[in-house]
Amino acid sequence: MRRVRYESAGGPLFLEEAPVPEPGPGELLVRCEAVGVTLPVVRKVTEAAEPIPLGGELAGEVVAVGDGVTRFRSGDRVTGLCFGHGYADFALLHEAMASPVPDEASAAEAVALVRSGLVALGALEAARPERGEAVLVTAAASGVGHLAVQLARVRGAARVVGAVSDPGKADFVRSLGADEVIVYGDDGWGEPVDCVLDAVGGELLTPAIAALAPGGRLVAYSSGGGTIQAYDLLVGARSVIGFQMARIAREKPELYERWRQELWRLFGQGLLRPRVHAEFALEEAAKAHEAIESRGNLGKVVLRP
Repeated sequence: MRRVRYESAGGPLFLEEAPVPEPGPGELLVRCEAVGVTLPVVRKVTEAAEPIPLGGELAGEVVAVGDGVTRFRSGDRVTGLCFGHGYADFALLHEAMASPVPDEASAAEAVALVRSGLVALGALEAARPERGEAVLVTAAASGVGHLAVQLARVRGAARVVGAVSDPGKADFVRSLGADEVIVYGDDGWGEPVDCVLDAVGGELLTPAIAALAPGGRLVAYSSGGGTIQAYDLLVGARSVIGFQMARIAREKPELYERWRQELWRLFGQGLLRPRVHAEFALEEAAKAHEAIESRGNLGKVVLRP
């Protein structure tokens, strides 16, 4: 089979031939039909001291199962998170991380919806918004952000604001249900909001905190780091909540599964629509990474082995 690899931090991505892996206990061997490209993986390629397997979200058909697997069998369509080599023709999924894909969803839609949707829904849950409150989503045109905008609207937000890096993304974000769109460099971010879902971090944290109304909450789920001044929280009794999807998957599997079912329910009702920005062939993985690094994507970037 083919898979994508690199040999040094920041080094070029290239295709290599590798043996098809065999599923171990509790594992599924999946023929990959779509693989999601995420900012954390792109950052690890450029920043990690040692090369890592290029994993992440994938969707495809189960072709073999390991000992102890009870929920799936060969021929099933699944999506889930791969912690090993996922940029490949075949990949391994642990049964606990796999979710069935309904007939009406394509592989690309499944990749765009489930993992990114889980992060978006989890961040929104962490913010504890009440019906009628205002929610601001940074990176609102991203794979996670474009779903967070829709979920905030579905959950009853009175005002949804999308924050983007480029004014050219405004029409796309409004098409998702946002009432307002702001650009990061704007002076002031308009009327205060009750919740900020932040996927950017870094220097954007200061204006994001300033955008909160008294008692407002910022949920940070970015790998971009950043520093927050305690005084900025004391003024107005604002708070910051860190959210990590891996912890939910590892420690609260029942909640993880409930959120997955909620996403598919909303998809089936037409209330949540994942958008795919572009699909790249496996040998074009470098171009897919460039699309993420340039922050030009509107929705999810997907590899199609």
